[in-house]
Amino acid sequence: MAKKVGKVYLVGAGPGDPKLLTLRGKECLEEADVVLYDYLANPVLLDFAPAHAERIYVGRRGRGKYQDQHEVNQLLIARARGGKTVVRLKGGDPFVFGRGGEEAEAVADAGVPFEVVSGVTSAVAVPAYAGIPVTHRTLASTVVFVAGHEDPTKESETLDWPRLASVNGTLVFLMGMKNLASIVEHLVKEGKPADTPVALVRWGTRPEQETVVGTLADIVRKAEEAKLVPPTIVVVGEVVRLRDQLNWFETRPLFGKRILVTRARAQAGELSRLLIERGAEPIECPTIQIVPPESWAALDEAIADLSRYQWVVFTSVNGVRPFMDRLQHGGRDARALGDLRICCIGPRTAEELARHGLRADLVPSEYQAEGVVDALKAAGVAGQRVLIPRAAVAREMLPEQLRACGSDVRVVPAYRTILPSGNTARVRALLRKQDLHVLTFTSSSTVRNFCELFASREEMRKLVSGSVTACIGPITAKTATEVGLSVAVMAAENTVPALVEAIVLYFSERRERAQTRS
Repeated sequence: MAKKVGKVYLVGAGPGDPKLLTLRGKECLEEADVVLYDYLANPVLLDFAPAHAERIYVGRRGRGKYQDQHEVNQLLIARARGGKTVVRLKGGDPFVFGRGGEEAEAVADAGVPFEVVSGVTSAVAVPAYAGIPVTHRTLASTVVFVAGHEDPTKESETLDWPRLASVNGTLVFLMGMKNLASIVEHLVKEGKPADTPVALVRWGTRPEQETVVGTLADIVRKAEEAKLVPPTIVVVGEVVRLRDQLNWFETRPLFGKRILVTRARAQAGELSRLLIERGAEPIECPTIQIVPPESWAALDEAIADLSRYQWVVFTSVNGVRPFMDRLQHGGRDARALGDLRICCIGPRTAEELARHGLRADLVPSEYQAEGVVDALKAAGVAGQRVLIPRAAVAREMLPEQLRACGSDVRVVPAYRTILPSGNTARVRALLRKQDLHVLTFTSSSTVRNFCELFASREEMRKLVSGSVTACIGPITAKTATEVGLSVAVMAAENTVPALVEAIVLYFSERRERAQTRS
């Protein structure tokens, strides 16, 4: 039987923003047995690869030690010959100053099947994220991409500086930061006007993007003052003047902010998406995991006896799905709820219920237990039987208050929240460097479990001293205060969008105060 031969995919990772990965690139990562990735590929993209996939760092950074290109080529070939699906994940586009051509040659010479998956090149995307179009109908009809750092083994420099200096368009130098002074000197010497605009963009398309603008006459000094280092792209040309008008990325309200998302992984998407839209970098570190209760017996028994209840109250999105799943498991469907009235604690819970073909009869205007009690009392719950499928451990305020008004209340566990296992090293490292600007908490459970990530409350308070704590509502804020966190932001209502807007408002007001003082 012939030995299976794998395949190599040379995949462009894009310039840094993980959402600029192509759909085909994502497909390749999802099928990978091995991923060889470099310094400029956003490590977040590795999450698309299966858990079993081997991850090998082969990046190059400055003049430090790194694997020889021949060794990288041999790794690709060896893993593929071993029957593996190999993804070579490269920053930007594999064939734009990325040695992708060399790697493709080596793989082809070895007789290994391969595919090139183009990526969004940083030569175009990074200037765009800095508000600079590399071409413009009235300012630049041509654009030239230039390697700012040539192969050091070449016997002589091959760049045609007189021709580059005469380009009546845009010059984009990749990997040119360390040679900036030389680039400027050559261009001016060959006749490029000293007042030609220049932009330097570091870590383009990422939340930490930094842009310095000047001219050929002063850009070297400005770069030194800003302490700018690679990876930085150099853009030369009149199109740089458009940045004042077109700077869309760096002007977003949460630009440059790293924000910790402690929500369960299955629910973190909405919060992360809203933060990204406003310019922040969400750091997902779930401190709760939703798991089934230790036994379904109580919930199954309650569902089998639904006819005895007048109300079902869902206090969380997490309670809806297991309730409906167990309903179907018992051979029933939504019709079993036909004679019951349904209350949902908030609009998100009501939306989850609607996905199962049911409309909530009651959604309180105040999205917490106190608001549910008041709304149910007004709806005439006194003296009626109420079923509450909820977390195994939760506040007792709701059932106690309903019982106090004469209701017959049964609480059954529909799920549990536990502290997930996972690597929290990145979060701790960011906290130590004070690089986490905001900590978000969407429930008391996320707060309590966050505390469990540290050896002691004292260690936690010390590490989070440089971060802003933001809570979804007063109950969560109360828990955060009790554990020693200083709550600076609280949402106007208990919803994720309201939490994000509260964070935006907090930093907006801080900027206004700073501008007033200056």
